[in-house]
Amino acid sequence: MARQINSLSFVASGTEDAQTAARHLASVYGHVEPEKADVIVALGGDGFMLQMLHQTMNAGQLVYGMNRGSVGFLMNEYAEENLRERIAAAVENLIRPLEMRTVDENGDICEAPAINEVSIFRQSYQAAKLRVAVDGRTRLDELICDGLMVATPAGSTAYNLSAHGPILPLDAPLLALTPVSAFRPRRWRGALLPNKSVVEIEVLEPGKRPINAVADHTEVKSVRSVRIAESATVTARILSDSDHSWADRILAEQFMY
Repeated sequence: MARQINSLSFVASGTEDAQTAARHLASVYGHVEPEKADVIVALGGDGFMLQMLHQTMNAGQLVYGMNRGSVGFLMNEYAEENLRERIAAAVENLIRPLEMRTVDENGDICEAPAINEVSIFRQSYQAAKLRVAVDGRTRLDELICDGLMVATPAGSTAYNLSAHGPILPLDAPLLALTPVSAFRPRRWRGALLPNKSVVEIEVLEPGKRPINAVADHTEVKSVRSVRIAESATVTARILSDSDHSWADRILAEQFMY
């Protein structure tokens, strides 16, 4: 059944194309403040969409994106006609972000959500040296690499893919554990984990080999340990066109060459 769309809110990134599109669409379809809208229409690229999904976590609001940026995997194609009808027929995707918990060199704790991935990477010319545990059991006593990430299905086509990690179907109950330029063990290429897994990463030789941790847009420097797990309570909601759904886009990525 098509959803009822009474009010829209148009939000845009800072580019001229996005701002112009927002003003025009608001004049055609009307505009209310985001917190009062049935659907928020985000105009920009993937980075802006991530910002909007972070802002609407657990608010119960639907976000529908149209590409007015340089990258638009998370976005639908931009078109001005029949927008209410497109949104009414769009497919809803429920996203559960990862939760990152870090402890830095001073013992300070930082917690941040990640829709795409949590990644850690070397801070200096020295390779990272890490110990990796999954659900309380050590799986790698010593991993020497440039970095390591845990990616969601939603984020599997982003940084994870550029590091040669697997593409995950959107509804797969999996997480990708993907190294960046692993040196030891040389043949280790990563792992697929159940989405309920808890990944704990201990930084070995942190004084000699400092490490940063990043959850989407939140970066923590000089971490000593990182805990990563899928949130059991937080969700975000994104809409994709029914004839080109987000799940279809991820599937199509697996057949590109």
